[in-house]
This record gives sequence, structure tokens and C-alpha cells, in this order.
Amino acid sequence: MTKLDELVQCITHTHVYVQMHNYPDQDALSSAMGLQVLLKSRNIDSTLIYYGVVDKENTLKMIEMLHVELYPADTLQINKDDEIIIVDSQKGNLNITNTVGMEIACIDHHTPHNVEDYRFYDIRENVGACASIIASYFEENNIDLSTEIATALVYGLKMDTAQLTRRISKLDFDMFCHLFQKADATLLRIFEMSSLKLKELVNYMNAIADLKIDHNVAIANIGNNCSEAIIGSVNDFLLTISEISFSVIYSYRAEGIKFSVRSALMELNAGEIIHEALNGLGDGGGHSDMAAGIIPNITDETLGAPYVDQVIQRIIQYIQKKGTVKKL
Repeated sequence: MTKLDELVQCITHTHVYVQMHNYPDQDALSSAMGLQVLLKSRNIDSTLIYYGVVDKENTLKMIEMLHVELYPADTLQINKDDEIIIVDSQKGNLNITNTVGMEIACIDHHTPHNVEDYRFYDIRENVGACASIIASYFEENNIDLSTEIATALVYGLKMDTAQLTRRISKLDFDMFCHLFQKADATLLRIFEMSSLKLKELVNYMNAIADLKIDHNVAIANIGNNCSEAIIGSVNDFLLTISEISFSVIYSYRAEGIKFSVRSALMELNAGEIIHEALNGLGDGGGHSDMAAGIIPNITDETLGAPYVDQVIQRIIQYIQKKGTVKKL
């Protein structure tokens, strides 16, 4: 049996919900879109759901131009016996809200945990994009890829692998070649050109004005209530600076202090570092080169400053133990 066969076997209803992580990005959206088509080929209807908001400009452009239907989960009547498939995240992760229904399956590319909670799971942490896993289901089962789905999947793949330069695996490369032949190059260019809003430039200014560097680590407060999209974009920008090997940015938001970390060095695992730095304060995790975390319920900068200082100090101490690091 193929992975799609195994997934379909564990579904008992004619309709399921496909849940993306909160504040879904291009990889999560394209994976959900592709899975919806795959399920439909096996006579299973699905609804795409998420929590938070879609706040990435290029993701919004994808939704508009590819005519995607997705719904905030809290606007729907989801029952406890409804079946849910999670894509690009896992139950219990800090970036996904628990839903009333039953999480029966998971397709993801992060470190696996609590896999016994699912009837089916396909979690490949060595793969750069969840979109690559979904694309492989089309190929393995000889299911036709429409131009729209191919375009979405190749764009999600490109974005989550930083244009095929980050955590790229053979599957990612093979699926990129397969998808690109069927994708709409004009739409891809439009998506690429829609990554920022003019008002978001102030967050780059905040990061530059507040930037501190210690042991090749960049540290910056980029301002209050920054979107998920801009937090990641600013952090990616900081890591392009030659003197920086590891970057930490943070923003006070309604749910607490949000941290984003990036690493350019194999010996500095971003997911492990932010998890340890937030121990006893909040929660964090992610990939070896990009991760995030949060100290919940602290929204005041005066009260939060000691916590931020503690997190930063823990990160610096971790890196000092590794010795002096240089940009690769």
C-alpha cells in the first residue's frame, strides 16, 4: 500500500477536517490544498481549517489567486467525533491549537513526538518541506496534478527550504523538478513579489536600531504585536549579515513574548537551544536552523524585560560552551 492508501484506510467518515498550524504559511497551505485533492480522488470530502490569522502577504495572494477555501476553526461547528488530519505540525506543538474533534492522522516534517496518538502518521524530519511529502503522494499514486496545485506545492516547497538552500533532501529536489514542470511561472513570480507590506518596513527599522551582537549572536526587539510573517522575515534578513551566525528576535504580543531564532551553524541547533532557553518559562522548539518559542501571558515590556534577559543569557551561555563561532 502507498502512504495515501494507509491514510484513507484509517478514515471512517466521508468528510474530514484538514488542520494547518496556527498562522499558516505557504508550506502549510499548499500541503493542505494538495491533501484535499488527494482525499477527493478517494471520495473523501474535506474542509481546510486553522487558528489565528493568515498574515503573510504572499500566502494571502495564494489564497486569492488560487481560489482557496479555508476557514477559521472557531467559526465552524466541529464535533468531538469529527476526524481531523494535521499537516505541517503535530498535536501538542506550541504552534497549533487543540481542536474539539479527533486528530486521527498527521503528515509533517518536524521532529516526531506522541505519534501513538494517531491512527496514521507520516512524519519525515529530514525533509525540508511538508509540500514535498504531499507531492510524493500524487506521484506514487499516479494522480494528476492540476496547474494550481503544482504551483501551490512548488511555492510552498521553495519558501520552506529558502529557495532550495535550507534542509534540502533528495525528495525535496525530486519533487521540485516534478512540480516545476507543471507550475504556472507567472503566478510564482507574482507570489515572490508579494512578500511585504509597506507598513512592515518599520519592523526592519526597529530590528536595526535595537540590534546587539554578542558571540556572533544577533539580538533585537522588533516592536510590539508583530505578525508571525514579519517576525520570520526579519530574522531571515538578520542571518544574511556576515558577522552573525545565530539570531534571536522577539516581540511582545497579545499571547505573550514571542521569540524567533535562526542558526547558520550545524553545531548550534536552534530548536534545542530555544527549548532549553525557555525551560521553566514557556515553550519552544523547531528545526535545527529555524525555531520559535513563547513565554505566555506576559505582554508588558517592563514586567517582561527580566524574562527576556534570562532567555538571552541562557542562549549566550549555550553558545559560549561551544566556543567561539564564525559564520560558515
